[in-house]
Amino acid sequence: MNFGTIDIVIFIAYCLLIIAVGLLVSREKKGHEKDSKDYFLASKALPWWAIGASLIASNISAEQFVGMQGSGFAMGLAISTYEWMAAATLIMVGIFFLPVFLEKQIYTMPQFLEKRYDSRVRTSLAVFWLLLYVFVNLSSVLYLGALNLESILGIDFTLGMIGLAAFAVIYSLYGGLKAVAWTDVVQVVFLVIGGLFTAYLSLQLVGEGDFLKGLGDLRKEAADHFTMIFEKGEFMIPDGQGGKKDAYLDLPGLTVLFGGMWIANIGYWGFNQYITQRALAAKDIHHARNGLVFAGFLKLLMPLIVVIPGIAMYVLVTREGGAGEFTAAMTDNTTGIVKSDKAYPVLLNILPVGLKGLSFAALTAAIVSSLASMINSTSTIFTMDIYRNYINKNASEGSLVVTGRVVGVIALVLAMLTAPQLTSFDQVFQFIQDFSGYVTPAVVAIFMMGIFWKRTTANAALIVAVLAIPLSWAFGLVEGLPFLDRMGIVFALLLFLMMGVSVMDKKHDFSKAVQIDKPWLRYGMIGIIMATIGVPIYHGLELLDMSYLVRGIITIAIMGLMLWALLKFQTKAESEGETQEAMDESWFELSGSFVAASILICGLLVALYWIFW
Repeated sequence: MNFGTIDIVIFIAYCLLIIAVGLLVSREKKGHEKDSKDYFLASKALPWWAIGASLIASNISAEQFVGMQGSGFAMGLAISTYEWMAAATLIMVGIFFLPVFLEKQIYTMPQFLEKRYDSRVRTSLAVFWLLLYVFVNLSSVLYLGALNLESILGIDFTLGMIGLAAFAVIYSLYGGLKAVAWTDVVQVVFLVIGGLFTAYLSLQLVGEGDFLKGLGDLRKEAADHFTMIFEKGEFMIPDGQGGKKDAYLDLPGLTVLFGGMWIANIGYWGFNQYITQRALAAKDIHHARNGLVFAGFLKLLMPLIVVIPGIAMYVLVTREGGAGEFTAAMTDNTTGIVKSDKAYPVLLNILPVGLKGLSFAALTAAIVSSLASMINSTSTIFTMDIYRNYINKNASEGSLVVTGRVVGVIALVLAMLTAPQLTSFDQVFQFIQDFSGYVTPAVVAIFMMGIFWKRTTANAALIVAVLAIPLSWAFGLVEGLPFLDRMGIVFALLLFLMMGVSVMDKKHDFSKAVQIDKPWLRYGMIGIIMATIGVPIYHGLELLDMSYLVRGIITIAIMGLMLWALLKFQTKAESEGETQEAMDESWFELSGSFVAASILICGLLVALYWIFW
């Protein structure tokens, strides 16, 4: 990419603005020493709009800008289901989970697990998340970011990685979550504006200078790329090796609406430290909830930024009939295969002067904001769950802040040492996705049952955590079983296992159960579980060559057994008595603005799926 003077000025201005904002908001009032609440929870003073912006900035990184545009090129708008269903998930998190976390006054997700179960569960999950954040999340973001700097600008991989890490550290390490969250507001502005300009230009290219014509041509010439629900064998996509594979394996039909997609989204948006930490830092429950729905509206917008340009590149390449400027640019020099993930880098290279700097600032904002969020959350978990519990139980507030800063640097160094080892990114990224899918069903089961099923015991939670990976691995060996269906099936099995162990376990401590005097919440969660497991089980039985009728009967029977167990033993737990006062009902009161925004989001989702089904 050849940068003009104006591009360089825009990019430098962006960098200086982020650093200035980060350092400015990090300052404390004279005489006040920064404590753990200031550093890890931004003094619990974040307004709704800062929460929503920070959620999106933490979520969108290089894999969205590059990977999702590549998926848009390959399979079209269907990949947007990850973004659109996330909007619905954020509403669910605000209604069902967030009030419990805020009422418990926690800093970290593992901390809740000790309050609900015991220290064994807390420490086990804390260690797991630390390893995941450092060696999977941080290292992959660094690797992807540096790789894109190298492919787009020709910057040496190592120098690019060091530059990104240094940029994230400069403004986030001193100020903690406060610096991360408030700079994220600026990051999102660059991310959205830069992304929208890129989308606008891509449609102008399709329309030969006419944006509206480009919109029409896109729907006409890529009609098969505007389908949201795939049937088996309906749509074939590139497999990255010159062949084809069934898109159903990535997005298996109705599972994206009723199945594993919910598990992936609930695990990410509901129980993921570097996401939920923003909501935990809210001024109050209403700001937290409104921040979630604001993020939900931004999620509805994201496909326009990270998917539509990829579809536009598909049209441009298709028009060339196998030979042309765009086809050559997207062809891998080694294999001679058109690579979907080159869609965004190629598009950046043809942007006019001025827009290159803005779009590159948007890409950098996506990478750096994610890095800063992960660094802060890693340091939060280590400091509050490991250091304060096992290393220095009498640590002062100042010591906790210093430890958080030191741990942030160490985590980043370890991630930088790990990142260059990811030499075959396609295979490694798939491994990362699979690994997350191995553990997410267990995380969702442990939290959901811990909140809404009073009989769940600590031993049951530990057993589920231990068995999740081998169970997921075993089902991963089943040929033809889509990734999302596997998550749904494993989730159902873990729920049965958790209930079975809990019922047989004599060590019931009902004093630790979450007491919610709102039956509609518990029954609502049971309904969500039912809607989540049905389709994956039905799809899994299809691999056994059963008839539609037999599959339907078995699926209904399993769902009926799940419903019976959840209701029967929940009722038994209630009859054995409660030893602590129920949560104040005010935590579950929904403001008019949250209800109105939620209804609007759901209405827009129904309209979008109705149009593009």
